[in-house]
Amino acid sequence: MIPPAFEYVRPTSVDDAVRTLAGTGEDAKVLAGGQSLLPLLRMRLAFPDLLVDVGRIPGLRGVREEGDALVIGALTTHHDVIADPLVRRHAGLLAAAAATVADPAIRHRGTLGGSLAHADPGGDLPAVALALDAELVATGPGGRRSIPAREFFVDFLQTALRPDELLVEVRVPKTGEYDGWGFHYEKFSRVAQAWAMVGVAALVRREDGHIAEARIGLTNMGSTPLRATAAEEALAGVGPDGVARAAQSAAEGIRPTSDPGASAEYRAQLARVLTRRSVLAAAGMG
Repeated sequence: MIPPAFEYVRPTSVDDAVRTLAGTGEDAKVLAGGQSLLPLLRMRLAFPDLLVDVGRIPGLRGVREEGDALVIGALTTHHDVIADPLVRRHAGLLAAAAATVADPAIRHRGTLGGSLAHADPGGDLPAVALALDAELVATGPGGRRSIPAREFFVDFLQTALRPDELLVEVRVPKTGEYDGWGFHYEKFSRVAQAWAMVGVAALVRREDGHIAEARIGLTNMGSTPLRATAAEEALAGVGPDGVARAAQSAAEGIRPTSDPGASAEYRAQLARVLTRRSVLAAAGMG
């Protein structure tokens, strides 16, 4: 299908992009890797007057350390996230989940920032950002501001980004294995390379054999990615002999928050199974 007509600009700096967005407002769409936006345009599910292509703005790619966090440029591709040694060492959950995104062609073009800004609850990386307690940094006419992941995802395909703001980087606290963290991401899709019907991102930190902290992000279980906070609380403090039982019990209460249809119970069962698997794997018992 042919997309609707639109104007196209390619700013050469963040400031230039922000000025363009500020002058256009909600009638503009930002184009990064294009792997989420272009299909919407082709299917005429998006009708922007202006497409702002930020894909060649310098300085928005790459990974660096900054104290106890990794700072990842918004235009860093999924492939580069997977391959980066800092991500693999300090944020293995992100690398593992990015490796499950679609296929190699999309992973080489799609970007971390684009995936998060698109805010599809069926996407793999929004739930991972929640589980990692990531912060998303946006630049607008008033300067930079940091938005916690728990506040970033507002509704289906909606974020806390303002129309005149550009997502420039993602800050991820280090959760490396040397700090006692284990991780696992698992999802179920109807067919290969499709959106996850359900996905679970699990982080578990152990001290003296006990679970000191658990974080669980859920993919495609609501209109936004979700944290399974009740399950996290049920796992905290559990000893080595009780992890399997606690993981099973913690998963029991997980249900879709926005699915009144017949698939709700099926997805709930999937979520329970995947949560148990992911928690046990993250705890080193999978």
